[in-house]
Amino acid sequence: MTDTHAFWLAGRQATGETTLDVTSPWDGRLVAKASIPTDAQVEEAVAAAYAVRDEFAATPAHVRAAALDHVSKRLVERTEEIAQLISAENGKPIKWARGEVGRAISVFRFAAEEARRFNGGEAQRLDTDAGGQGRLALTRRFSKGVVLGIAPFNFPLNLCAHKIAPAIAVGTPIILKPAPATPLSGLILGELLAETELPAGSWSVLPVANDHMPALVQDERLPVISFTGSDKVGYAIMDSVPRKHLTLELGGNGAAVVLGDFSSDADLDWAATRIATFSNYQGGQSCISVQRVIADASVYDRLLPRIVKAVEAQVTGDPSDAKTDVGPLVSEDAAKRVESWVDEAVKAGAQLLTGGKRDGATYAPTVLGDVPADVTISCEEVFGPVLTVKKVDGEDEAFAAVNDSKYGLQAGVFTHNLQTAFRAHRALEVGGVIVGDVPSYRADQMPYGGVKQSGVGREGVRFAMDDYTYERVMVLTGLDL
Repeated sequence: MTDTHAFWLAGRQATGETTLDVTSPWDGRLVAKASIPTDAQVEEAVAAAYAVRDEFAATPAHVRAAALDHVSKRLVERTEEIAQLISAENGKPIKWARGEVGRAISVFRFAAEEARRFNGGEAQRLDTDAGGQGRLALTRRFSKGVVLGIAPFNFPLNLCAHKIAPAIAVGTPIILKPAPATPLSGLILGELLAETELPAGSWSVLPVANDHMPALVQDERLPVISFTGSDKVGYAIMDSVPRKHLTLELGGNGAAVVLGDFSSDADLDWAATRIATFSNYQGGQSCISVQRVIADASVYDRLLPRIVKAVEAQVTGDPSDAKTDVGPLVSEDAAKRVESWVDEAVKAGAQLLTGGKRDGATYAPTVLGDVPADVTISCEEVFGPVLTVKKVDGEDEAFAAVNDSKYGLQAGVFTHNLQTAFRAHRALEVGGVIVGDVPSYRADQMPYGGVKQSGVGREGVRFAMDDYTYERVMVLTGLDL
């Protein structure tokens, strides 16, 4: 018998009338079943969240912080179990799944720390002009309202954590919708939250089917939407609810720039290893994976064979094997899409330097050179283990190549020159510039998000807390300052 996982409705376990099969992308086996809430149960969760919003906002900081600390500690205790679950439902190699649990542990710990610091208030003297004599402004932050958090499949635990933890930290209720392909990790968070003393109704984890989402998105009791996923879906949500507050963490086609001063053998070995690893980790299914390498002509001929060799050294196979670097994509259809984009590029004249083969849901780590600018893989987010390599002449041409994209999430710049680093920070149209490394680096406490079609708003615990709240000023009059 396969386990059926209940969902979490206003802090308690519940089951619906139908179930969702959760299958392994690696071998197609049935991992578990997840119960799907009925429309009436979804309504109950939303009504409960809306009703409890004032009570939750008034919850003492130490209560919210204790709940977040508890989840962090319980994740530590259950790390291996949860990592195995992530690997099973997502196809993520176990070593990356363990790393994901570690990141979620940090997210809840950071949120607990921020909950204790949050909303201390900022005082501002207003007697800088005669009309403000005896007046003092006190600014605090207050919840914008119930959050609808919509999480993707590629980081099924940590990106759920990035929705839930900041909401709890500021005392705003949240309805979390995990991805249909990978709901089990989000449901585990429900188990841990249920062990805390948070008010009933302050959180729900509902694996709602995608075709039932428009009603939730439109619900006026959910004025804040935090969505991580594709640009197509994200902007469709924005267009449908233009008066709501949205945080959209969307796609990217991350570029790694290797400049001429990064030229020693040790430099190029480091760059090639980092590029190979982070173009293929998570099967390339990361918004900040390396999709484009832009290399100065002075280092290109020495860098390219190193990249190809490092990519070929990536171990592809069973995600449960600790030696595996690259597992399957989330589905065979996803792998077929990647295959079609590579085939299109090769037919248009791109040079296939390694890879280019599909086996079911697994696509071999692939490097392409001389890729025409107008093929799909040059313009869109591949979300698979494919890397393109381009030669440029100098810093200006390199930075222009990075910006020649509709996306702008993060970029990596391999340079030793501090002035160049600051020029990159100024010139590159992205949300984050990583100097000396690939664009795939993310610390969970830093502001994370993009520009252009990579989205709006920022995550990273404190920055999401700001996004879920707004400033309200109180002016005190008649004070002897």
